[in-house]
Amino acid sequence: MHCALLYSGGKDSTLAALLLDPFYDVTLVSGSFGVRDTDPAQESATAVGFDHVTVDLDPDVAHDAVKQMFDDGYPRNGIQRVHEHAVETVARADWVADADGLDTLDAVADGTRRDDRVPTVDRPLAQSIEDRFDVDYLAPLAGIGRGAIDAMAADRLVVESGPSAEIPKADYEVELRELLRKRYGEGAVADVFPEHTQSRVQGLR
Repeated sequence: MHCALLYSGGKDSTLAALLLDPFYDVTLVSGSFGVRDTDPAQESATAVGFDHVTVDLDPDVAHDAVKQMFDDGYPRNGIQRVHEHAVETVARADWVADADGLDTLDAVADGTRRDDRVPTVDRPLAQSIEDRFDVDYLAPLAGIGRGAIDAMAADRLVVESGPSAEIPKADYEVELRELLRKRYGEGAVADVFPEHTQSRVQGLR
């Protein structure tokens, strides 16, 4: 069975891949609006032994999300909008024909956790994705809290951590920050995005 897992290069999506690996042929997929490269995710995927693919996302979704974040003054709704678009884009599987060694898609997954406020995939959206695209939606970390995830990551992964603006990753925030900066200026980035710690996986222990 083949599973495409949305991948940023961080510890959450990497742990999700490791949990699914005994049951699925997992391909790590980074969505991109073409604003920044996805090399950091490719490097992390290679370091932990998974195939990696970059899938193009609709730039209009990113621009709409950035406007919403600026209007709201916080990123939550914009990031949620982008994540839902990314899950649906990967589930649609138009990209599968271009992926080496992959001809069908049985499941789409992400690294969303039990304690995440955003992004999330609620039950109605998960059911809609499964019905529309004939794939299973999987969230292997959805029942796991932050403390357990940190312990699992410490046991299995070599992780680089630091301020969110300084850790190279291939997540939505990196590209949305850049678009926000270009459209509204550097001050808007600081106003919209609270500083927080990010992680990037460098290998397995």
